[in-house]
Amino acid sequence: MAMATYVAATINGTVALIGLGLAALTPHHAPADDPMTDSAARAPGSGSVYVTIALSGMCALGAEVIWTRLLSLMLGPTVYTFSIILAVFLVGLGIGSSVGSLLARVISRPRIALGSCQMLLTAAIAWTAWTITKSVPYWPVNPSLSRSPWFNFQIDLVRCIWAILPATCLWGASFPLALAAVASRNQDPGRWVGRVYAANTVGAIIGAIGSSLFLIAWVGTQQAHRLLIGLSAVAALFMFAPIALSFRANASPGNELGKPARRSAGAVTMLALVGFTVLLIWSVPKVPWGLIAYGRYLPTRDGEGRMLYVGEGMNASVAVTEMGTGVRNFHVSGKVEASSESYDMRLQRMLGHLPALLHPKPRSVLVVGCGAGVTAGSFVVHPGIEKIVICEIEPLIPQVVAQYFGKENYDVVKNPRVRIVYDDARHYILTTQEKFDIITSDPIHPWVKGAATLYTKEYFELIKRHLNPGGLVTQWVPLYESNLGVVKSEVATFFDVFPNGTVWSNDLEGDGYDIVLLGQADAMKIDLDELQRRFLQDDHVAQSLKDVGFRSVFSLLATYAGQGTDLRPWLNGVEINRDRNLRLQYLAGMGLNLSQGGLIYDDMLIYRKFPEELFVGSDQRVGMLRILIDPPKTGK
Repeated sequence: MAMATYVAATINGTVALIGLGLAALTPHHAPADDPMTDSAARAPGSGSVYVTIALSGMCALGAEVIWTRLLSLMLGPTVYTFSIILAVFLVGLGIGSSVGSLLARVISRPRIALGSCQMLLTAAIAWTAWTITKSVPYWPVNPSLSRSPWFNFQIDLVRCIWAILPATCLWGASFPLALAAVASRNQDPGRWVGRVYAANTVGAIIGAIGSSLFLIAWVGTQQAHRLLIGLSAVAALFMFAPIALSFRANASPGNELGKPARRSAGAVTMLALVGFTVLLIWSVPKVPWGLIAYGRYLPTRDGEGRMLYVGEGMNASVAVTEMGTGVRNFHVSGKVEASSESYDMRLQRMLGHLPALLHPKPRSVLVVGCGAGVTAGSFVVHPGIEKIVICEIEPLIPQVVAQYFGKENYDVVKNPRVRIVYDDARHYILTTQEKFDIITSDPIHPWVKGAATLYTKEYFELIKRHLNPGGLVTQWVPLYESNLGVVKSEVATFFDVFPNGTVWSNDLEGDGYDIVLLGQADAMKIDLDELQRRFLQDDHVAQSLKDVGFRSVFSLLATYAGQGTDLRPWLNGVEINRDRNLRLQYLAGMGLNLSQGGLIYDDMLIYRKFPEELFVGSDQRVGMLRILIDPPKTGK
């Protein structure tokens, strides 16, 4: 919604400048004092022009929302992708407006030109729909081959130009042609420029809001494309129909033999246009499920796995696939967000079991982001927990996706202790009066536009205020598809709010993959004896951990990778991610195609040492854990 509103304002601002420029070049005529005189001075049929330019604006902004959704799947939904798409859109409008302004000065029948422009748009929209779904995603592009994002940006720019530039040029040309179509010598130019601009703006706002909030979620992008083609054809007919009727009515009375032929020619032409539109509508292809699942890596992973579900929601496009090994993957916005793979299951269980075991008596939990539901389901096996609130912005994920992971998440969405809130996490935490013993946050990657708001200092402070005394918070931080600067910024921001926080690793065969940050308002003590007792007391908790490779409580605690006080030298001089700049999403957008998890993890482990003040208990258990965390060095 925010993106659509921003684009609507930007594009219509550009069109406004063009319109004002044209108005400035037009000689000024004093407005008529008599309203009847002004009404009579209007060009006949101006109403149909206003309807046409309103439909044109509606289609332009509606298409921009739809194409941004699809192109961001293919290019990666970073701030840079949105900027490239917007830049191409505005350049196309500028080119079209310039050409349209030149044509408006020389053509004698601007309404025919405006109608022709709308008719060409039906083909241009169909071209973009086909290109985005059947052509451009399959270009042999592997973004991970380049270490520099600038090379990928060049390819992304070319792909956007190839896909959307023709239609944007035609929409740009529509505005000056509409101005020419309503122009009249006896009317104040400011009035008809304002009316055309107002009609175009109203249509654009309806198109942006309608596509963002309703159209894609209701019918999907394929049917939305078909609707846009139909609306563009209707806009063309609003121009052609009055002209055809006027032509028939003004036919020479003396040429009776020519009237039937002219009428037939007009009817045939209109039928041909309708038939052409129907053909274009029928030809619009479906979005391939591989694009929703694998996004920018579709060329290298096409045909991998079996599609179980694909859906286009109001906020995201999601898919569930199953591999030949039986592993199921949950995809959102062109990337795997969760899976039943062993390393993903381990991470998701850690996010839940770590705070649930370390908190002395947890009763209430807030889970930010449902995902496959595994993290939320980890709390189900803890009998003392009475309330689990899941905050998820995309309704399709808890309602549909989580059902495919019922075995792994213990059917969490059906559990009577669970309440699902469909809202933005920031908005919910800001407005709710509830406080929780545990808050766990498993957002999507920070390079996804908007996700950086769940990694800011203000967000962590908001979470801290909604913790009960002794409450714990866990935060997921990916090391893959990232770089050292991004991870440092995420960790430094978290420790700025939770200075006593700790780091727990989920490595992949000894190599860095992702980590869990654990925070508490005050310094924490982990009683190993009490933890062992609780672990052995409940078979369900123990089995849930054993299912992901944690055979004992010590194997879980052995994932300890450091704490805030030890990592201060590593984080020295690192900038904090704040709401006022969201620098993380710009920094992370440069590293989404990198694979540096191992290097980042090794760099962090240099500062790890056994925390004497953190783990307490019997000497035997403390000594056992010390060996697991910091094994003695052996010489040759």
